[in-house]
Amino acid sequence: MFIQITITALISIAIGGAIGYVSRKQIAQARANSVEALAEKRLIEAKNKEQTIVIEAKEKSMKIIDEAKVEEKKRQADLDKTRARLENRETMFDNKLMDFENRKTKLEEKVKEIQDIKERVEDVRSQAIKRLEDIAQYSQEKAKGELMERVEVEAKEDLLHLQFKLDRRNQEDIDIKAKSLVITAMQRTACNHAQETTGTVIDLPSDEMKGRIIGKEGRNIKTIEKMTGCELIIDETPQVLVISSFSPIRRRVCYLALKKLIADGRIQPAKIEEYILEAKRELALDIHKAGEEALHKMGIIGIEPKLISIVGRLKYRTSYGQNVLNHSMEVGYLSALMAEEVGINPAKARKAGFFHDIGKSIDHETQGAHTEIGHTILKKFNVDDETAQVALTHHDTNPPLLLTKIVMAADAISSSRVGARRDTFEQYVARLEELEETAKDFPGVDKVYAIQAGREIRVFVNPTSIDDYQAYSLAKDIARKIESQLQYPGEIKVNLIRETRTIEYAR
Repeated sequence: MFIQITITALISIAIGGAIGYVSRKQIAQARANSVEALAEKRLIEAKNKEQTIVIEAKEKSMKIIDEAKVEEKKRQADLDKTRARLENRETMFDNKLMDFENRKTKLEEKVKEIQDIKERVEDVRSQAIKRLEDIAQYSQEKAKGELMERVEVEAKEDLLHLQFKLDRRNQEDIDIKAKSLVITAMQRTACNHAQETTGTVIDLPSDEMKGRIIGKEGRNIKTIEKMTGCELIIDETPQVLVISSFSPIRRRVCYLALKKLIADGRIQPAKIEEYILEAKRELALDIHKAGEEALHKMGIIGIEPKLISIVGRLKYRTSYGQNVLNHSMEVGYLSALMAEEVGINPAKARKAGFFHDIGKSIDHETQGAHTEIGHTILKKFNVDDETAQVALTHHDTNPPLLLTKIVMAADAISSSRVGARRDTFEQYVARLEELEETAKDFPGVDKVYAIQAGREIRVFVNPTSIDDYQAYSLAKDIARKIESQLQYPGEIKVNLIRETRTIEYAR
């Protein structure tokens, strides 16, 4: 029984498996048929869509081609119009050129005809003159000469009288106008002048300060005199010390240094050197400031800083006892007033008058007259040519520029004011400068200072190049050169100083 059941089960399983296999195969076949149908459908749709796109592309391309043809026709029409217009213009220009050539030919013919007529007229005139000369037995040149001589003789006296009368009248008018112009300028610019001296007085807090300034064995006063080139005069006058030097710059340096030393109280060679160097720096700043203030007052702008410092040096320069910076400013004011009266730009005249003596700021350091030095300075700093020319020619007898003559008149007015100048001072300064320059020419000389109103010169030499024996010979040589080249009253003491310093540091 069990076997039958088993066989029956196996048969049932085999039959079920066969039925399942057949069913799965049918289902798979059905699915394959459906995918092929879907793919075929999609392929047909793609082909239809492709045909539609191709058709649309053809339509668009045809449309673009049609538009391009229309645009090309339009451009071709424009080109045709342009070509026709150019051809018309070319034809018009050709016609005008032919007309111009015709006119030119006619004008040339007329010019030739006129030239022929002039030649015929000249021939007729020459023949007529020759016939007249034959009849009168006189040449044209001879007749003209005799006629001119007769006219000259008859009119010469009348012309001389008329010329003399006009010259006298013009000279009187010019003199009256010039005097009025100068007097007006002098009245409108009145300046006070104080002559510069060769001494500066310093008030001391007590007479005890004199001994401290002199120092032990005079070392302090010797250091001050050596570094500043001034002479310190210490006499019986209570609480007063006098600085003597012909150079205002040296006196100013010494004055500032002494003021600082007196205020500090520690008077010794090291402090003296420190304060003298500081005084020189302060003086340089003061010189620049003085130049700026003077240019501001004169209304002159656009000046380079180096030239401003050169202008400031005029504050410490004198001419016959007259301060050159004040003199230059006065000349500038007077020149502007007179220039305005004669119709010249007053600003230009003021500038030319102010810079006319700029060469005096460094004339003791440079060879040549102050006029040439001033012209060189102004040209170097690109100042206008007229101002430079005035600086060069303001001492000439007959300068070419009217502006120079105005500055010369203003210079004469400023110099001739009562109390403005003193002749002996300028000669005195020139003698001292010449004395110093004579001693500086020797090799090995470091510094030279003229003191005691030129009765003594102190010569400081370089100790590394001049020994003691050479110093003795050098002093004699300097004395002989002064005797042979300079003129002076009395005698001059040559004081040659050779100083050796050794410096070492303890660490």
